[in-house]
Amino acid sequence: MTRLQKLLAGAGHGSRRSIEQWIRAGRLTLNGRTAQLGDRASADDDIRLDGRPLELDATALQAASEHAEVLLYHKPTGEVTTRRDPQGRPTAFEHLPPARAGRWIVIGRLDVNTSGLLLFTTDGELAHRLMHPSSEVEREYLVRVRGNPSREQLRALTEGVTLEDGPARFDVLRTVRAEGAHHWYTVVLREGRNREVRRLWAAVGCEVSRLKRTRYGPIELPASLKAGAARLAAPAELAQLRAAVARG
Repeated sequence: MTRLQKLLAGAGHGSRRSIEQWIRAGRLTLNGRTAQLGDRASADDDIRLDGRPLELDATALQAASEHAEVLLYHKPTGEVTTRRDPQGRPTAFEHLPPARAGRWIVIGRLDVNTSGLLLFTTDGELAHRLMHPSSEVEREYLVRVRGNPSREQLRALTEGVTLEDGPARFDVLRTVRAEGAHHWYTVVLREGRNREVRRLWAAVGCEVSRLKRTRYGPIELPASLKAGAARLAAPAELAQLRAAVARG
């Protein structure tokens, strides 16, 4: 028997974090009763999301584990990173090739106005570790800011500011170039709070006019990968990701 969120994540139904949210919201049932955090289950149990049975074929689960894949996707602006959007906006999932086994799970998210590297995997445990705050996996972004931020503003971004969900800062902030009324920077942080890069700049009075993720952990956005295109991670890249979150 396996914890419910781990079982469902391993089957490709979402990240452990999103599945825990389903449980808290009362959307999941386990053998006819409302599921609770801490419940354990197996592929033989009747598990439903909003009344819809979730596929948990044991053979499929084993195949997904043995043939885990990671996909690199260059997300353009204008796409959302959910499977379906109530507003009818295009989603990144619409452009992904089919997985050999299991379903694609998005590793982190990018807001609709942010472009760049988005990783997907069929390995729910890997997705969980790559997103969990304790793993401190680096995310790197290329940022264009309106105006010319002062030294004091830039210093505050690396020393730390207080956001509505707690203190935050950039681990790295490098000036790239000036471009008319805008300035470009590279920033690195080790967590994935909602719209954190934009909110950090806003906290010091700066507006982000363009944002692109260029790296997630050890994986960089390939220069040859055009917006809207995807490719499978090479075995060496998959090994790098696993090593980045390996537990001693």
